[in-house]
Amino acid sequence: AATNKDPEQAVSSAHLRQDLYFRLNVFHIHLPPLREHKEDIPLLTEYILRDINVKHSKSVKGVGAEVMDIFMSHTWPGNIRELRNVLERSTIMCEKDLITRACLPGEFGKSATKSPSDLGAIKFPIGTTVDAMERELILQTLSATGNNKTRAAELLGISLKTLHNKLKEYGGERAEGE
Repeated sequence: AATNKDPEQAVSSAHLRQDLYFRLNVFHIHLPPLREHKEDIPLLTEYILRDINVKHSKSVKGVGAEVMDIFMSHTWPGNIRELRNVLERSTIMCEKDLITRACLPGEFGKSATKSPSDLGAIKFPIGTTVDAMERELILQTLSATGNNKTRAAELLGISLKTLHNKLKEYGGERAEGE
């Protein structure tokens, strides 16, 4: 089984049953997100393309320099699965032996949300209450995600229900809708 959440935190916050956690946690392997080891993207691209070429009887030799630059600057929220999907779709759509920008899916790389490492730091003056800091953090995270409450809750490490409750608590902010 795999998850992009911290299983121990999910158990402590009652999002995951403890007995299920112990049943699944026979051997734990932590894989960091692709955005944290971008140096692997060229090698992964080469490996995945070989597999896709066999699967679809194609002979794509690689990706152009512009495409590799795009890959290296992309945040990869879908991790290696997203990389594989982009490469597979590009390989199928590409008539050439090299994937160019024109071969990439139209909306690829134009994500409205930012990765946690792309978001700015928030500074608070000494003496700011924890409640005030929490409120500001939540509101700025919502702003950074284009008011996508699901994504904001993920970035904050809280449930969507908790986010809605916090917004109701603050008053004035709309807690409904996505």
